[in-house]
Amino acid sequence: MDLRHLLFTLALVCANDSLSTSDDLLQWPQISKCRSPELETFSCYWTDGNYYNLTAPGTIQLLYMKRNDEDWKECPDYITAGQNSCYFNTSYTSIWIPYCVKLANKDEVFDEKCFSVDEIVLPDPPVHLNWTLLNTSQTGIHGDIQVRWDPPPTADVQKGWITLEYELQYKEVNETKWKELEPRLSTMVPLYSLKMGRDYEIRVRSRQRTSEKFGEFSEILYVSFSQIG
Repeated sequence: MDLRHLLFTLALVCANDSLSTSDDLLQWPQISKCRSPELETFSCYWTDGNYYNLTAPGTIQLLYMKRNDEDWKECPDYITAGQNSCYFNTSYTSIWIPYCVKLANKDEVFDEKCFSVDEIVLPDPPVHLNWTLLNTSQTGIHGDIQVRWDPPPTADVQKGWITLEYELQYKEVNETKWKELEPRLSTMVPLYSLKMGRDYEIRVRSRQRTSEKFGEFSEILYVSFSQIG
């Protein structure tokens, strides 16, 4: 093989490697999650990816189909849940009927997921966390407190439409690892034998009772014993 032929062959190899690398870097649009905060409505979200010109407004559509439907229908609301989202209000939400959703344009389908609404419940965070001191030990070394909170405002727990259980986590301010209590239905939890003279952080999250997935944590509640101890 002469030098010119060798250089041409090497150039082809390099070009193919470059094309392969470029293809690897391309990302198709994907459905990132579908979520219902209260078992009455739900939203689906997606990422644009970077494949050619698919980021132009209106290029990608979210289509959905319920079981026994014959045709795919387009997202009813692209606005309410924010950018790259589709919101299904109560009129479009059927709790026990499976859905399939897909991202598509006129030519092809990029991603597809199927689920029922009860499978995608991730409640909003609990709110209004507060604490009260129950008692202190005779030695003054430890204290017991009661922590209270309210359910997520979006979850209709009073009428029993959804049943939530809560997980409380706590730690000293200067620690990195959270301690957690067993999930429970109550919105009032005692914490025993906290060290006086220390400061603590407390957070709470919730999940539908029949689910294993928790929603996001509440804002952190700070408990200061440093002025008491």
